[in-house]
Amino acid sequence: MPGFGVRVSPKGRKTYTVQYRKGGRTRRVSLGVHGAITPDEARGLAQQTLAQVAQGKDPAGERERDRRAPNVNALCDRFLKEHAASRCKATTQRDYGTACAKYVRPHLGAMKVQDVTRTDIARLHHKLREKPYQANRVLAVISKMFNLAEVWGLRPDGSNPARHVQKFAEKKRERFLSPDELKTLWVTLDRMVETGDVTIHVAGAFKLLLLTGCRLSEIQTLQWSYVRGNTIWLPDAKTGPRRVMLSKSASEVLADLPCVDENPFVVVGTVEGQHAINLQKPWRRIRKEAGLDDVRIHDLRHTYASLAAMAGHSLHMIGNLLGHTQAQTTARYAHLADAVTRNAADDVDGLISGFVTEGNALAAAAEAVTPKLRVVE
Repeated sequence: MPGFGVRVSPKGRKTYTVQYRKGGRTRRVSLGVHGAITPDEARGLAQQTLAQVAQGKDPAGERERDRRAPNVNALCDRFLKEHAASRCKATTQRDYGTACAKYVRPHLGAMKVQDVTRTDIARLHHKLREKPYQANRVLAVISKMFNLAEVWGLRPDGSNPARHVQKFAEKKRERFLSPDELKTLWVTLDRMVETGDVTIHVAGAFKLLLLTGCRLSEIQTLQWSYVRGNTIWLPDAKTGPRRVMLSKSASEVLADLPCVDENPFVVVGTVEGQHAINLQKPWRRIRKEAGLDDVRIHDLRHTYASLAAMAGHSLHMIGNLLGHTQAQTTARYAHLADAVTRNAADDVDGLISGFVTEGNALAAAAEAVTPKLRVVE
């Protein structure tokens, strides 16, 4: 058979090969080692290879591309460098990096991008079943990475292995502070400032979170130059630039916070010229002192939104207050707004019922005192 032969190494190792020309170049494909396959088996493999060449394929080139194909570790590097670094916020970049380092690389890193299957992704997702929220976030990162792998030509279109991997159910927290808890928290913040357990800037940060509904990062990195009268202009919020309207109480909290020379930030930290880096640590002390051990910092934002809903404001207005861009994000407060609507409906019902009842009573009384007239024909 033309092109079929055996290559013998200096140590006597015999490897069957088949040779052909493609694109003006001589190409050679190894078929197997003598002993592992027989000459007849090797000849059959050679025939199959030459048949592929006759069909316009390049078996040697495909093998070379497979060897050079990037693995998932390389995909993670490119994803973080080319996508996350230029298109995502710093916190999102950090979250993506953590997901890759702790979960994606240890389980999938050595695999070729083109070889990863849905079973591999489902297996990793299932391993994280004890942490459903984390499992779903990792799944989302993997899905984004493999979508980009298709864009970059590393996998065929529509082959994302994360597709159809069912997410775990997540229990949404709806913790918000009652009026008594709000009062307790406020008094605790003032007391801890007086005793020196927290700084006035840290206490002010939590008060502003309650009074504005802002995200932690938005208050933590707030600069004095963003405050314009009774408005805060956030040039780079999570969903893009947005304005935050300051209430009278929020303006008073800001007015009480001392400015520090050569520090542009409102919530001053311990490092000169910088904002407070970690507010979780003082928050744990504050909530313990206030007896609110199950309250997270983000629950202050939920409290603001919940009070707005219970005050009768529409979901659209609440979304504007919180800086939401998607209506479904605000929909979690719909049941609170429904309660206000239901109360209004009950009020109207009470008025109508009163009118109807009163009208029936008056009609009955009039009929009792009105003399019966006999009609004479």
